[in-house]
Amino acid sequence: MTVLEDGAVPNAATVDMAAVAPVDRADGATGVVPLLALAACGDGGGASGGGSSASGGTTTVVVVNAAPTATEASRFLAQASMGATRAMIDTVVSRGYDGWLSDQFALPRATTHWDWMTANGYDAAANRNTLAGFDPSMWRQMIVEPDQLRQRIGMALLDILVVGIDGVTDAWRAFSMAAYVDLLLDNAFGNYRDLLGAITTNFAMATYLTFLNNRKANPTTGLQPDENYARELMQLFTLGLYQLNMDGSVKTNGGQPIETYGQADVSGLARIFTGLSPATSDSTTTARYRQPLVMNAAINETGASSFLGTTVTGGGMAGVTSALDTIFAHPNIPPFVARQLIQRLVTSNPSPAYINRVASRFADNGQGVRGDMKAVIRAILLDSEARSLPTAATAGKLREPVLRLTGWARAFAVNSPSGAWAIGDTSNPSTRLGQAKGHSPSVFNFYRPGYTPPGTSIAAAGLVAPEFQITNEQSVVAYVNYMYGLIANGTGDVKADYSAILTKAADSQALVDEVNLVLAAGQLSATTVTAIRTAVDTVSATATNGPVNRVGIAVLLAMASPDYLTLR
Repeated sequence: MTVLEDGAVPNAATVDMAAVAPVDRADGATGVVPLLALAACGDGGGASGGGSSASGGTTTVVVVNAAPTATEASRFLAQASMGATRAMIDTVVSRGYDGWLSDQFALPRATTHWDWMTANGYDAAANRNTLAGFDPSMWRQMIVEPDQLRQRIGMALLDILVVGIDGVTDAWRAFSMAAYVDLLLDNAFGNYRDLLGAITTNFAMATYLTFLNNRKANPTTGLQPDENYARELMQLFTLGLYQLNMDGSVKTNGGQPIETYGQADVSGLARIFTGLSPATSDSTTTARYRQPLVMNAAINETGASSFLGTTVTGGGMAGVTSALDTIFAHPNIPPFVARQLIQRLVTSNPSPAYINRVASRFADNGQGVRGDMKAVIRAILLDSEARSLPTAATAGKLREPVLRLTGWARAFAVNSPSGAWAIGDTSNPSTRLGQAKGHSPSVFNFYRPGYTPPGTSIAAAGLVAPEFQITNEQSVVAYVNYMYGLIANGTGDVKADYSAILTKAADSQALVDEVNLVLAAGQLSATTVTAIRTAVDTVSATATNGPVNRVGIAVLLAMASPDYLTLR
């Protein structure tokens, strides 16, 4: 395997200073930071996370039967996978969009996080109170497993149905969190109603949102059921704060938004979620953290519980089922879920028409089934608003940091021969990415779907840009410095294999074109391509380490450019 050697990204003496500038690195060395990257922290401009401003309409979902070009295939994979590879681009060109989706839907689930961690000995007693194994398993699956559509949808669901490992309590947190992520991946192509049932009886979710062993009210002591899960289930996972039309617009009365639920609804729903407890009290091994919760009748409320105009009586798991059925039947859930999934995959600001089309498919997959995730995924990715190259300056979304890393890793065959996958927790915004899957600091994720960077043209246009909530001058510099090290040297034995692209290193045009296609989905402008080629050509292809240094320059400068950082 060929990897970049130390110093592969050249220093200021060998690169055009109009393209890069030195900056102090976290490790004390002086790195090279492309000035292009710093432009991404401006007031929107070319790096805005906006989306189409088209009004609602009746445009139908487009299923493209003609073979896409390689560039179109790479753009599709930027939305539908954790990162394109040359081989996967060729497959999409050959099979077409719908054919690739069908193939991905048919793939068996990859080795579960739970089973991989067990097989690699992370269930040893010494790891009982550590996070050992979780991050390696997450990075391994996102980067190397073939079920890339499932991985991408699973990570989108983790951004919506949030559990963060640092907020999970009890022993074996790594296995508890692994079981939760497995649950999301297992249900990624299933039905959203089944997914709601699975997360409601999941140990990690129950500890994260504090409803594990939730007790019914005690009139003598004044104890009331914990309302945390009841509130977040409605607010963040299913319905939202305000009643919605199918196109995602807010219903109003007298010019004021109509609330979806009130405090009485939260309290009533919380009564139903009392009694959910672990299947076993044995915490000496990992087993109970994978088992669904069961009902402890002694602490469960069996009296009448009312919410959202419905009354549930009798308690038990039947009461939980009835409550979830009520929420699932609510008219808000199709547009609420549709908009957030579109934001995670395609664009921060989908048009009302786009939301309406996807929400309609959520409400009915064409065969009378509500919540069919396969139908929803197809509707999102094959819609005309997803497949047509946007021309509006406000279109697209800011690439989330984890997807930048996995995109590089997949494009250049990153692997870890030892299986250690020592990338670790990348959530530090000062030295790494400012984001790590499974490490959300709160139930509101690293960024909220309605976030707008204040004082920017994005805000002035009435748009949102969720990923900008974790984007600032510090985080951008940290990202470029961190990727500088990974591109050049990897981490531990996690290294790229640049052997294929090294065959193009002597020809800067061919080299940058390949980086543009596979890594940047063909989105680098002619100006950016020229700037990168100029920097590449400052290093002779015949110099010692010349070819590998030229590759490093092309990759780093591409990943630092606003053209790449904004997925359109």
